[in-house]
Amino acid sequence: MAKQWYVVRVQAGREDTIRENLEKKVKIRGLDGVVGRIIVPSERVSEVRGGKTKVSQRKIYPGYLLIEMDPHDEAWFMIRETPGIGDFIGAHGKPTPMADDEINKILSEMDRQAEKPKVKIGFKKGDNVKIKEGPFENFTGAVEEVVPTKGLVKVMITIFGRATSVELEYWQVEPM
Repeated sequence: MAKQWYVVRVQAGREDTIRENLEKKVKIRGLDGVVGRIIVPSERVSEVRGGKTKVSQRKIYPGYLLIEMDPHDEAWFMIRETPGIGDFIGAHGKPTPMADDEINKILSEMDRQAEKPKVKIGFKKGDNVKIKEGPFENFTGAVEEVVPTKGLVKVMITIFGRATSVELEYWQVEPM
C-alpha cells in the first residue's frame, strides 16, 4: 500500500520537539519503511524590528503535525503513545488520510516559502500610523491599503490642507 498523509494533534509550542522524538522512536523501532516524513508545517516570515530585518519561522498550523505513513497498526500505536501527541484527525476514532490535493498544496507552499520569506506587515486598513523615514518623515495618517506581496503600505496623509495618498514600504511607518 502507498504511504498516505495523516494529521496528528500535538501540544502547541512543542511541535518541533515532538517531531524529533517521534523520528527517533521510528528509527529505534525499525519502522523507517512504514513511517516516512514527519512535518511541522511552517513558513519563513521577515519583519523589521528596531531598524533590523529579522527572518523567523512561523507555524502555519500550530498544534498539528503531518505524518506520511502506511496505515499500519503498529505505527499508529507507536505514534499515539509518544508523549505530547493527542490523537489522529479522523471520524469515529479511525485516522482519515488527507486528500492528495490538500497535502500537495501545503508542501508546495512550504517549498515556495523556503525560497523567499513572506513579509509580515502588522498594519490593516484604518490603522493610524506615523511615518518614521523618508520625505514624509513625522507625518501621521491612516492606512488606506496594505500590499503584502510588494511590502507596501498606502497611507492617506494631509499635506498643505489636502488629503494625499502616499505609497511607503512597510518598515517606513510605525503604529501610533
